[in-house]
Amino acid sequence: MLQFTDTHSHIYDEQFSGDETEMMQRATDAGVNKIYMPNCDSSTMDAMLQMTKKYPQQCFPMMGLHPCYVKENYTHELQIVADKLKEGTYYGVGEIGLDYYWDITFKEQQLEAFAYQIDLALQYNLPIIIHSRESTPDCIEMVRKKQNGALKGIFHCYSGTIQEAKSIAGLGLYLGIGGVVTYKKSNLPDVIKAVGLQQIVLETDAPYLSPVPYRGKRNESAYIPLIAAKLAEILELPIEEIAEVSSRNAENIFAK
Repeated sequence: MLQFTDTHSHIYDEQFSGDETEMMQRATDAGVNKIYMPNCDSSTMDAMLQMTKKYPQQCFPMMGLHPCYVKENYTHELQIVADKLKEGTYYGVGEIGLDYYWDITFKEQQLEAFAYQIDLALQYNLPIIIHSRESTPDCIEMVRKKQNGALKGIFHCYSGTIQEAKSIAGLGLYLGIGGVVTYKKSNLPDVIKAVGLQQIVLETDAPYLSPVPYRGKRNESAYIPLIAAKLAEILELPIEEIAEVSSRNAENIFAK
């Protein structure tokens, strides 16, 4: 069986509370043997860590403050992130970054939180998982400022231009490719052809952004092979190679 890694999945979300066991079994049956879980804020930590406890061989937690959760109490939330990283085992600092799509009321605080959490990642030698909605140039610039040769990570749910993708690759980071690549109007096929498989990892962002033919329905890690199949079509490569290289890329990023 082909083996896959889902580098970004919120499978602790309450949308899975009715069929969590079945959902995890479907992921296993699809060959998705590693699932990395990004955190959002202090309210999501317990549910995420419960998944790690239940499925320690398959579910790997990360720690961070999501930019959409940067509010008036962001310094308190950042202290919790710092404390958790100090006391626990985590595989990345994420989901962090910038979001200019929903609300820019706390734009400056988002920038501060992003910079602080990159420093935490460097301190603990962990990869960063970057949310960059409508903010890719600023995210790239922040990474460029912080890249000292040790910083690694993923631009999750990549949606930028070919040139931005090449800049990211040049900085040593990877593109997270998910269900959007299967959508008719997506520019990702051109980006993927320009950058190549060596800088790409697979992700679902479950429960969001399901690939075709499940678009509009709840996403889950079992759909990773559908994303891989689309990449195989775009790059004219066997799906076995997509599985092998993308999983190896994930290992390179998350290796402790």
